[in-house]
Amino acid sequence: MSASTFRASRPTPGTPRTVGAAAPTDTGVFHYPSLTTTVPKEFVHRASVAQVMLTDWDRVDDSHFTAAAQWPRGHSFFTEVDGCHDPLIAGETIRQAGALLAHAEFGVPLGHHFLMWDLAIRVQPAHLRVDSAPASLEMDIACHDIKWRRAGLAGFRYDVVIRRDGNTAATGSARFTCVSPQIYERLRGGRHNSARPALPLTAPTAPQNVGRVSPMDVVLTPIGETRSWQLRVDTRHPVLFDHPVDHVPGMMLLEAARQAATAALGRPAVLLGATGEFKRYTELDLPCLIEACPLPGTGTDAVQSVLVNGHQDGRLTFCSTLTVAASPTA
Repeated sequence: MSASTFRASRPTPGTPRTVGAAAPTDTGVFHYPSLTTTVPKEFVHRASVAQVMLTDWDRVDDSHFTAAAQWPRGHSFFTEVDGCHDPLIAGETIRQAGALLAHAEFGVPLGHHFLMWDLAIRVQPAHLRVDSAPASLEMDIACHDIKWRRAGLAGFRYDVVIRRDGNTAATGSARFTCVSPQIYERLRGGRHNSARPALPLTAPTAPQNVGRVSPMDVVLTPIGETRSWQLRVDTRHPVLFDHPVDHVPGMMLLEAARQAATAALGRPAVLLGATGEFKRYTELDLPCLIEACPLPGTGTDAVQSVLVNGHQDGRLTFCSTLTVAASPTA
C-alpha cells in the first residue's frame, strides 16, 4: 500500500533525536518513516478514537480501494470468543470502510447522514485467533452501483475482503445512502436530534443466556414469551452509543440478533456469518419486539441458521439471518 496522508514521515514530538543519514541537515530534526495512526474518527462516524479500526487507505481506481485496519487484542465490547476476535468487529470494520470512502474519496461533507440498508459478514474462525499482538489487516474494497445526485454522492454498495497475513479472515458487503442535514431533518421530522426521549431502561436478561458476561452489554429484556424479547436500549453504552443519535444503530441490532440466536438455541452461538436488512428506523421511544426462529436443517449440516426479526408498532424494522456452527465445539 502506498503512503497516505496519515503515514507521511514527520517528526515525533518528545522523541529523542537519532543521528543518521535520515536526519536532514537543514532542520536537525529526525524524520520517522511510515508511522501508523488511525484515520480521522470523523471519517468513520466515531466520537472516540479508541473505537476507530481503520489505519490507512489508498485508491486503486475510481471504484476499487485498499485499506488497512487493526483489531485490538482486547476490546471492551467486541470481546474474545473462544480465543478468537469477535466476528462482529469485522462488521464494524466494514461499516467504517464505507463511511471513510464516502467522505475521503467521494466528497461527502462531514455532517451528512448515512442510512445503512443492509450489512453482511462471513468469517473464517481459523484466521480470527487472538495472537500476541493486535491483528493487522489488509482490506480490498470494491464499490458498485455508485449513485450521484446534483448535490453529490447519493450512495453505493460495496464488497469487502479482509485479509490477515495473506489469508481471508472475513468477507462482507453493505449498502447505504447519504443525505444532507436539511433532507435528513425532513425525513425524520419530530424525531430529529432526539427530540423525543428514549424509553426508560429495562432490565437485562441473564447475561449467560445470551453469551455475555456483563449485564451492561445485554441488549434484550425478557417479556415472558419463548424466543421473544424487548430490545433493551441503553443510550449510555459507550460503544453501541458512541455518540448521540436519534435512532437505534444498526450494529446494536446485529448484536441483538446474535444474543437472540444464542438464547433461542440454548447454547453458545459460534457466529460464522450474519446478514442484516434495515427496513426502517428503529426508534428510541417505542418498544421493539425481537423474535428468533431457528431454521430447520438436515440434521447433518455443519452449520445452523437462525432468523431474527424486529418489530415496532407491528411493522418490521429489521431482519437478520445468522449462521452459526451446529456444535459449539465445531
